[in-house]
Formats: sequence, C-alpha cells, structure tokens
Amino acid sequence: MEIVIATRNRHKAVELQTLLRLSGCDVACLDEVDPHGNIPEVEETGASFEENAYLKARTIAKITGLPSVADDTGLEVDALGGAPGIFSARYAGESCTYEDNVKKLLSELSGIATDRRTARFITVAVYVDKETELSAEGVVEGVITEKPEGFGGFGYDPVFSVLDMKKTYAELSDEEKNRVSHRGKAIRSLIKKLRENGLIADNPS
Repeated sequence: MEIVIATRNRHKAVELQTLLRLSGCDVACLDEVDPHGNIPEVEETGASFEENAYLKARTIAKITGLPSVADDTGLEVDALGGAPGIFSARYAGESCTYEDNVKKLLSELSGIATDRRTARFITVAVYVDKETELSAEGVVEGVITEKPEGFGGFGYDPVFSVLDMKKTYAELSDEEKNRVSHRGKAIRSLIKKLRENGLIADNPS
C-alpha cells in the first residue's frame, strides 16, 4: 500500500518514512508526490495535536487521492504551564528557526532548578484514507537541560534529556532515537492499528 507523508519538514519526513517502511509500507514523501510545491502548506489551526494532525492528513489525502499519514508533535514543559505545547514549532515566532525556539525556551527557564525542568514530548500520528481514520499517541518524559548537548536530531532535541537514558535526543544515534522517541512510539502504535484493520500485512516481506 502506498502512503504519502503529509509534511514538507524534511527531518520529520525522514523519521516517519524510516519508521513506516519497517512495516512494509510503500511510503512517499510529499515532495516526491508534489515536486513542484503546488500543494500549499496546511495551516495548523487546530486546538490539539490530534486536530492538527488530522487537518494535515485529511487535506493531503483529499488532494493526492492517496492514503496519508501525518503527525503533530509538541513539547510540554511543566514549569511553563505546558508551553510551548501545540505552538512548539513557532514558539519564537512564525518564521523562527530551531535555534530561535531553543534560545527562547532556555531563556524562559533561566534560573529554574533541574528538578523543576520536567517536560514531555507528545506525538499524535494519524492515518487517513477514503474510508478509514486512525490515530495513535506517543509520549516520552524528560528534563530540559541548561544548555544544548549533542549534535544530532533537530528542533528541541539538543535540550531534551530522556529520563530513562540521561542523554538528550541529540546525543542518540538515529536508530536509538527511533527506538525510544515519542514519534517512534506513536508510529509503532499506528502501525499496529493498521494491521488490526487489515490495511497492512501482519508479516510484511
């Protein structure tokens, strides 16, 4: 079954493509399906991760006629009342960079003790085709470090230390991150639901 990933974020698309291909799915990135960029960005106007994920998947499935997978992910920091949450990608402004977001986050947490810097990454991944809609969630608990650590990953990865590993996502290999990450958990749960609904084979070749 061919599935299109409903994002133009290159880093996210690679993670999703890697995880989905392990299930035996034929997966295409949006840039492959629409190489000239004719499909506009889908505005994330939902009030939750699930709403935003469905907005993207439904739109891309309708335009392309292909089954679509999308996710919405955010970082919730307890000391900031759950911020940045659904605004994680644009925390420092509409045209901000990953570095801008990290700098703002560390500035907001300046002077806050380690035991109060608890946070979690949440991903809601969804699948949409003409007849079926499925969703799954992945959560990873962690702590926001006082400064960036590691050189891998993207987004908030250099300042999110996974509780069980005492390492930031940016200090993990791609394989390690996919195994333990919020996105990995959400996609594996979604794949299980796809199998339960007969949409992909139980034992892909």
